[in-house]
Amino acid sequence: MFKRSIPPNHYFLKDMNPVIRLLIISDTVFIGAAGLLGPIFALFIEDFIQGGNAAVAGLAAGIFLFTKSVFQIPIAHMIDKIRGEKDDFWLMFICTFIISLLPLFYLVINTPLQLYLIQFILGLFTAFTFPTYMAIFTRHIDKEKEGTEWGVYFTLTDLTSAALASIGGFLATTQGFPTLIFTVVILSTIGSLILWPIKPYIKPAPRKQVERAS
Repeated sequence: MFKRSIPPNHYFLKDMNPVIRLLIISDTVFIGAAGLLGPIFALFIEDFIQGGNAAVAGLAAGIFLFTKSVFQIPIAHMIDKIRGEKDDFWLMFICTFIISLLPLFYLVINTPLQLYLIQFILGLFTAFTFPTYMAIFTRHIDKEKEGTEWGVYFTLTDLTSAALASIGGFLATTQGFPTLIFTVVILSTIGSLILWPIKPYIKPAPRKQVERAS
């Protein structure tokens, strides 16, 4: 008779290969950091952007999502044409690291146009990180544990985002938005650096393709 419950070890990221474990930990920290600012981003815009209001906040969110959506498939197609995982890893690592630093610009901008530019850049770099992350996760996921490991991923990232969203509101109220943004940057940077130990597990391109390319 099959067990229907998930063993507790999976929630502590045991019994899974190190690449999946590191990917889950990285996104749990990285997405959790974004959760600090996400729910109150509109309030930040109203307080620090000239003429900031709900319309500006909505357009800023739309620019990010539109940019990410438009560039995501062409970028995914590009990385699929390059065999091996080195390109996936470096794009994922470098772009994730850059994204972790981008919130610092929120401290120096003060016009809607500047905000829209940052949101465009954020969407563009996210378009690189999403397919590369998914490609590496898909290739290294443990066989016959696909559903479980994706379930653990979404459970941990969602729970962390929920917890930090409430903390973000408290930090903004008691310490101010600059402190909140610095906290977001620090946590995001830690999340991006957790990806680095994955590098030894990255699969090189097949020898035939390397010879053909040279």
